[in-house]
Amino acid sequence: MNSSDQSPAPVFVRRPQFWQVAKRCCQIAGTVDVAFFFIFYAFGSPILAWVNVISVSMYILAYQALARRRNRLAIVLIWTEVIVHATLGTLLIGWDSGFHYYLLMFIPAMFLSMPLRTALAALVFLWGFYVLLDVAMWTVEPLQPISRSALLAVHLFNLSVVFAMFSYLSFFYLKIVNSAQRKLRHMAATDPLTGLFNRRHMIELAERELARFQRSQHPIGVLLLDIDYFKAINDSHGHDIGDKVLVEVANGIKSELRSQDLIARWGGEEFLAVLPDTDLEQARSSAERVRQALMRQQWCFGGKPVAVTISVGVSEFQDGDELKSAINRADKALYRCKDNGRNRVEVCRGTEQSA
Repeated sequence: MNSSDQSPAPVFVRRPQFWQVAKRCCQIAGTVDVAFFFIFYAFGSPILAWVNVISVSMYILAYQALARRRNRLAIVLIWTEVIVHATLGTLLIGWDSGFHYYLLMFIPAMFLSMPLRTALAALVFLWGFYVLLDVAMWTVEPLQPISRSALLAVHLFNLSVVFAMFSYLSFFYLKIVNSAQRKLRHMAATDPLTGLFNRRHMIELAERELARFQRSQHPIGVLLLDIDYFKAINDSHGHDIGDKVLVEVANGIKSELRSQDLIARWGGEEFLAVLPDTDLEQARSSAERVRQALMRQQWCFGGKPVAVTISVGVSEFQDGDELKSAINRADKALYRCKDNGRNRVEVCRGTEQSA
């Protein structure tokens, strides 16, 4: 990206998807202008025919500018081409030709390609120009009129092209909005470091599983996993290595559990997993499988070995449980792991009191 695109207050907003669509629009507009060249030659309007040759050249230059991320130059070329072309077409063969429709296509594009203040200024300019052109055509006769049937054909062609372009852009805008909504939902639900569910979203999902358990009595296991001596890892190797350990442990947990199991970063170096259709013994086996897999892994970052193990507290949902009580039992089992030397799995059964 050139230096102008890296300025602190860019004229044009960086939206890669929009600029990809702008490139496609240049291709479409250039193709339309090629068609116009033959149409106007056939209708006996050579001036407008050769104007389209210039228009095609400008769209080629604009496309190349967009490919090189010279977005400002591309926008200047596109604005110039559309304004000049629409003005000449309207002045030469009349308002009924429909060339002025192309000016309206700038309105949605301005708000996607420019900061708000710049877009509003451009909107005021476009409105003033459009009104001026409209008023002018009330007082000026077409300079190179064509037959009524030819004018109708040009009008319908322009109307169809603008309709198709607006439909295409509307589809693109809808796609952008849906994509943004998906990203926001993902950001609101996941931990940015590990990519697992965050605590808030995990509570929502776990509450649903608890409600399902109360209805169906299908067993649901709960694992509370903690990285052993994680503070010592941070102190000895630095927080960057600590973050890498968190990511790798998260990936290890995810790879050893099932796709239907719910896994979250619960806080700090703790992870919570809720295992649907899993009784206490099966949950203990799953926890042991995760512990063994992480213990076998070669932990080395930047050529430095790091000792990484986990402890896991296991519980399951019980009749009349609240989510907090089930997690508290797993937490009690986790503390038992620490008391017994860490790097182990402990189970807290329903007969034990929650912490």
